[in-house]
Formats: sequence, C-alpha cells, structure tokens
Amino acid sequence: MNRERRKFLKTVFHSGLAITVFPSGVFASGGGNSNLYAFIVDTEKCIGCGKCGSACRKENSVPKDCYRTWIERYRIMENGHVDVDSPHGGEHGFQPVKDSEKIQKAFFVPKLCNHCKAPNCVQVCPVGATYVSKEGFVLVDEKYCVACGYCIQACPYGARFLNTDTNTADKCTWCYHRVKKGFNTACVTVCPSGARQLGKIDDVSSPVYKILKEKRLQILKPETGNNPMVFYIGLDKEVI
Repeated sequence: MNRERRKFLKTVFHSGLAITVFPSGVFASGGGNSNLYAFIVDTEKCIGCGKCGSACRKENSVPKDCYRTWIERYRIMENGHVDVDSPHGGEHGFQPVKDSEKIQKAFFVPKLCNHCKAPNCVQVCPVGATYVSKEGFVLVDEKYCVACGYCIQACPYGARFLNTDTNTADKCTWCYHRVKKGFNTACVTVCPSGARQLGKIDDVSSPVYKILKEKRLQILKPETGNNPMVFYIGLDKEVI
C-alpha cells in the first residue's frame, strides 16, 4: 500500500466510517492458525546485561527510545516496598544500587510481545493490519497499518509502540524473518546465560518442549484472557 492510499484510509477511518480491509490470505481472527511456537524466559538466569535489547535494536532497526524488548529490574525491600526500574530499556545494563543491605531480593525480568493465542491487538485493528501468521506469530503489515493506535492501547503488556520512522505500529515479532529461514531470534542468539529460548511446542528435541512439559511456569497478566505464549520460570508475584 502506498502512502496516498494509507493517507486515504486513515482519513476515512477517522471520519467515523466503518471500514475493514484485510490483507490477502490473512484471517484477522486467527482462524485456522496454530500456535506452534513458545518463548521461555528464565528470570533465574537473566543477569540484566542488556545484550538482548541491543541485538534486537540492531537486527530490527528499532528507532531510538523505542523498544521491542526490554528488561526490568525488581528490588524487593525489607519493608515490603517494590522498586522497579528499566533505564534505557535495560539495554546498557544496570548500575549498582545504594543501600543494598536494605534489599531483601532483586532480579531481572525481560519482557517482549507475548504473541498471544487470543490477542486483543488483532481484535481491535480496524483494517486487519495486525494479524496472526499460520505459525501463530502476531505480526503487523506495514502496508495496511493506518497508525490509529488502537492496538497499542489494547495491548495489556505495553509491548507495542508507534514507529516514528515508518509511522506504523511496531513490536517484537520473535524475529519472524529469521525463524522462517531456520535461525533463532536475535535476542536468544546473544543471551550469554540462556535466559531466553524459542522453540516449537511439539518438537521433542527442543529444550522448549521439555521445559513446557516439566517446569512450573507462569505468564503475565493471566486475568486478561489473552493466553500469552511467553512463559516465565521463577516469576515472582510482585512482577506486573
């Protein structure tokens, strides 16, 4: 879709007219698609180095001050207070903290798009630009996106942003372009501690398959009903 057509659709949409335009071969509801992949984040292994964020930015040309993946540092104080920070998305690591003796425990939590089974973002997109691939990856077709921002608001995980370079909605794609060619995601590839893993849920040779079968896992915001496909190991109750 060229810029003029996108501009036209944006004008029509904001005028209040109801339009729904779906990319060829795409079912916005995700009908007929399967969630073949799952992403594992082990918070017990994450060291907060930020290499995943840097690799993601380089691989996907992520604009400055925008993040497809980021790392949050949680500090649980002795008085029960929870302090959370993520300077520059944790991309450059974290500085040592003062008064460390008052900290009961501390840990890092990487976050990214959850590629949900029931994604709100797909449901609210008025032009079908956000869709689910046949493998279950939630993606954005830049040719159709009119930058209305509905999907950004609908995501309960704060995983979407408006790309200022393309003027379209953007987010983590689990490096779909790499996975289709048989490679792993950029963030998984550079993680020095093995805190991130992506794999097919039915591939018995995949570490992800074994983790899904054997580990006690958690997901973010289960109350939303989005059924995320990012699973966490060691996720504390304080994580939001």
